[in-house]
Amino acid sequence: MFERLFYEPKDVLLQRLHTATLLAYCGSLAGLALVFSHPLYLLAVLAAGALGVTAAQAVAKWRFYLRLGLWTAGLMLLINAAASPGGATVILRAGPARVSLEALVYGAIVGMRLLGVLTAFCVASTTLHPDRLLGIFSRWAYRSSLVLSLATRSLPNVACELVRAREALQVRGVNLEGGSLRSRLDKAGWLLDVLLVSCLEGALETAEALQARGLGCGPRSHFRREVLRPRDASVLAGVGLSLTLSSYALLTGAAGYACYPRLAPLDHNDFWLPMAVLAGLSLPAILSWGWQYWPYLRSKI
Repeated sequence: MFERLFYEPKDVLLQRLHTATLLAYCGSLAGLALVFSHPLYLLAVLAAGALGVTAAQAVAKWRFYLRLGLWTAGLMLLINAAASPGGATVILRAGPARVSLEALVYGAIVGMRLLGVLTAFCVASTTLHPDRLLGIFSRWAYRSSLVLSLATRSLPNVACELVRAREALQVRGVNLEGGSLRSRLDKAGWLLDVLLVSCLEGALETAEALQARGLGCGPRSHFRREVLRPRDASVLAGVGLSLTLSSYALLTGAAGYACYPRLAPLDHNDFWLPMAVLAGLSLPAILSWGWQYWPYLRSKI
């Protein structure tokens, strides 16, 4: 299950974008989810993130993030409803305890913000290649970038080795889940032994590869394969439009929402600006759809 959380190469447009473009896109999704407090704006960011997840073919991975986020959001909603003394619309009272509609809505808004941030991280973990991401910072701190790159690459390798070790033991007739606690601890120790040996062998192979490439033998040289293409300009234009509209909404107070002491009313004019933000952030998903099913567009971007 955990190996699905890491980067997997796929034939999707989002993985072919420039790393700086993907950073701007995913950073905008996460940043806007954090700064918005109006439910319509948060719904727009969450919907844009869901479209990005679909375009990246990462729905199965998103379900894992959603399960984690929904449990946490539900827990926060219950705690806020039970502990918050504010709110004028009381819907439940039991002795000194009271639950207000405003406290429930505020907890739901915080939960939506959490789901928006988790969705942005899901898109980032699916589309951003770890080596390309750290390669951007290698110009200024290449040693730190190298260490981080080796560390991030080791996590999916360890997860795959763990799966293979479990399968090998099960093929030999070992029931890893059965037996007493002492027996299960012994079997877990066998898995750790296999993982330790695999990690040491992997570390030796990595060291030999780095030595063969001349690490530490002179000044560092590099070349860049990534170039900015029309698809990057289109995505950056959509992200820039959304950030401009979001800044206007934040400066004018349209992106804020007051839950206490009473819920602020929603007007039909409040829908247009969030829809425009959603349209700008949805442009990568729309381009991805066209790139997949329209060969002419694929050849042009």
